[in-house]
Amino acid sequence: MDNQEIKPESILSKLESIKYSRILLVAFIALLCSVLVHFGLQSNQRAAAIQSSKVRLGNFDVVPPNLKYGFLLDSFQIDEKTILANEFISDILTRYKVNYLDIEHMVTTYKDVFDVRLLRAGKPYTVLSADTSQTADYFIYEPSVYSYIVFDFKNKTVQKVERPIETRIEKASGIIETSLWNTMVDNGLSFELTAKMEDALAWSVDFHYIQKGDRFKLIYERNYIDGKPVGVGEIKGAYYKNYDNEYYAFLFENDRHSGFYDYEARPMKKAFLKSPVQYSRVSSGYNLRRFHPILKRRKPHYGTDYAAPRGTPIRAVADGVIVKKGYTKGNGNYVKIKHDKVYQTQYLHMNGFAKGMGNGVHVKQGQTIGYVGSTGLATGPHVCFRFWKNGRQVNHLRENLPPPEPMPSEDIPKFNEIRDVLKVELDSIEFKKMDRVVEDQTTQDSTLTSNP
Repeated sequence: MDNQEIKPESILSKLESIKYSRILLVAFIALLCSVLVHFGLQSNQRAAAIQSSKVRLGNFDVVPPNLKYGFLLDSFQIDEKTILANEFISDILTRYKVNYLDIEHMVTTYKDVFDVRLLRAGKPYTVLSADTSQTADYFIYEPSVYSYIVFDFKNKTVQKVERPIETRIEKASGIIETSLWNTMVDNGLSFELTAKMEDALAWSVDFHYIQKGDRFKLIYERNYIDGKPVGVGEIKGAYYKNYDNEYYAFLFENDRHSGFYDYEARPMKKAFLKSPVQYSRVSSGYNLRRFHPILKRRKPHYGTDYAAPRGTPIRAVADGVIVKKGYTKGNGNYVKIKHDKVYQTQYLHMNGFAKGMGNGVHVKQGQTIGYVGSTGLATGPHVCFRFWKNGRQVNHLRENLPPPEPMPSEDIPKFNEIRDVLKVELDSIEFKKMDRVVEDQTTQDSTLTSNP
C-alpha cells in the first residue's frame, strides 16, 4: 500500500468537526435537562395543586353512603314493612314480582339455612329493588337483632348473616327502696340483669326477704350492635349487703368448671336453691298453727307459699328424680322429687307441667318442672313448696343444708388473681339511689376486659 501524505489542513478540518459535534452534544444535553426540569416542576406543581384541592374538598360536608345489610342502599328502591298475621312468604314475594318457581326453589334448597315457617308476625323485613318494574333483587328478614336472612333473587341463594357483637364491661349499683325490681328499673337497669344477679347470689341471699336499705354492686357484660345495647352477657362480679351481712360472688371459669365463688373460693352454688320461683314473694310461711283461708280452721301449714303471676316457671331446687307427678283435690297439680336418701321436695298448685315431666324423669337444679297456678285448694296463683328431711316435713329456711364440693386447690391461685382485680373494681363503685350518689367514693377507671 502506498504511503499517503496527510496534509495539516485536513487534520485541522477534522478537529473542527469533532469540536462542533461536541458543542452540539453538550447543547442537546443541556436542552434535555432543561425540558426535564421544566416538566418535573410542572408535575410537582400539578401534584401540589391536586393535594391542595383535596384539602379544600375536606372543608366541605360529605354525605356518607347509606350502608345496611352489606348493601349500598342509595342504589336501590327500598320497601320496609313488617310481617302481618297469617302472612306467608309467597304472599310477600309475589307482590315484588318473584315467581312461584323461584320461591319454591329457594325455600326448599335453603331450608337448613332458614325455615320460612319461622316467619313471625310483627318482625321487620326489607325489599331492595334496582328497578321496581322488574323482580326484586333482595328480600331481607330480621328474626332478631342478632342476625338477618338475605334472599338473593339474582343468584337464587339464601344466606344467614350474624351481626357483629361488641361486648363492653359495665358497672351498676343501687340501694333498695321498695323492691329489688323497682330499684333496678329506677337505676335504668334491665330485668335481664336483675335475673342474672339473682342467679349469681341465689344460694346466699334470699331475695324474698330483702330489706329497705340493702345495697348491691355489679360488674357485668353488655352487648352492643351498631352502638346500641341489645342484651346482657355474663356477670363478672357481684356484691350484696343485707343487714350487716356482705356477700361477694366472683365468676371463675376454666376448662374444668364454671361458676360463682365467694371471697374464700367456696362455691356460691349450694346443694339447694333458696326458692323454687324467681321474682316472687313469700305469701305464707311454714306455720304449724296457720288459719286456713279456705277451710276456715286452724291447720298446720308444712310448706312455704311463693306468690307469683300465673304461668311463672317453677324450678327444681336441686338435682333429683321425679317420684310422683299427679293431682289431688287439695294439692292440685303437683310434682314430688327425690334428691337423695335424706331429702325430697314437693311443688303444689301448678297450673300445668313442663314438657317431658313424668315419674322417673331426672331433673337438674334450676330446671323448669311446671308453672305457677291455683289448682286444688288455693285462693290465688302461687306454689306451695314443701321440704322433706328423713321422711318428715321441715321448714327449709331453717335447715343447715349440706355444702357443695370445694374448688380444687390447684385452681385457687388463679382464682385469687381474678378475685382481687374484681374486688378492687367492686369496692370502687359508688352506691346510687334514684340516680344520686350517696357515698362519696372515687370511682377508678376500669382495668377489666371482656376476658379477665
